[in-house]
Amino acid sequence: MRVAVLGAGYAGLALAQRLETRLPSAVDVVVVDESPTHLVQHELHRVIRRPSVADAITLPLRNVLDHAEIVTERVDRVDAEAGLATLADGTELDYDYGAVCLGAQTNFYDLPGVEEHALPLKRVRHAEAIRERFLDVCESGGTAVVGGAGLSGVQTAGELAALVQERDAADRVDVVLLEQFDSVAPTFPENFQRAVRDELEARDVDIRTNTPVRRVDADAVELADGDLSYDLFVWTGGIRGADAMSGERPVVRNDLRLTDRTFVVGDAARAVDVDGEAVPASASAAIREAGTVARNLEQLVTHRLDGDGSCFEPRMKPYRFEVPGWIVSVGDGAVAQVGPKVVTGAAAKAMKTTVGAGYLGSVRAAEKAAELVDEELNA
Repeated sequence: MRVAVLGAGYAGLALAQRLETRLPSAVDVVVVDESPTHLVQHELHRVIRRPSVADAITLPLRNVLDHAEIVTERVDRVDAEAGLATLADGTELDYDYGAVCLGAQTNFYDLPGVEEHALPLKRVRHAEAIRERFLDVCESGGTAVVGGAGLSGVQTAGELAALVQERDAADRVDVVLLEQFDSVAPTFPENFQRAVRDELEARDVDIRTNTPVRRVDADAVELADGDLSYDLFVWTGGIRGADAMSGERPVVRNDLRLTDRTFVVGDAARAVDVDGEAVPASASAAIREAGTVARNLEQLVTHRLDGDGSCFEPRMKPYRFEVPGWIVSVGDGAVAQVGPKVVTGAAAKAMKTTVGAGYLGSVRAAEKAAELVDEELNA
């Protein structure tokens, strides 16, 4: 029997590690990802200002998986009904049960010129490209524009603003953050939004809400009230499904199952939990979803292997979205929300460091956790 985990982001790695310990040795666990490393995505913005962070947040999959087969290849297509994944090299990987954990891609919403001229922030190479371009802006002067004020956009703008200060370029560089809705971090509670805005404004980020992007050319972003010239344009304006899922993020039921054979986990899906709540795309949700899917796959595999002749599958465990709070970096500061309370300053920054290191520790990467803490403390 084969269980395939397609993608090794937060959901995929967490699921694969659990399956290694939960499933019988007779079951083959195969993990497919286009990269041989796992990326700690929520720390990626740090690379813009601290390139050495890249080493701490990239984990070789072989170091954090014990016996799963690792296939380094891009997944081109998934047939969730048939239990079949087609890889970029033409290989067809069939599975008895599988989980699509391919995450999400940057959504450019077919806005003219955006994909052509913007830099996204999904890979280490993106962060390095943003840094290289922005250092030129700091030397010659100009404007950096970040499109989208969700958490990724906020963190990117915060790093750019901090880099401006480090390069003593405040008199010649502007950092502008655009958001089509009426607040930064628009999907979060109002007190969190206000605290995030205060942190950005304290770092001289020019925040423009209610300002959708219409189109982009090589020199300017077209807005409703005129053109905004730029020297660097970063786009963090939204997500879409992976190409292997035709760009879609399918809706899954509360057990995270798409078909009898296939689950979809993390940002790759639009999930509704057992209480009917929409699950936000986030690392914390993806990791917790993986726990639910691991238990469900264990039950399905055990039922199949036992071969007791029963036509009734075991009852699937539903997922309930429960996270302790939210946290976002803003340059050298941070904003955290725990329950209804919002925390800023040194306490929030310490919490952010703890979250990053704690995640690395949870996936058995203690040395990387120590590296990340050292980077944060000596920044």
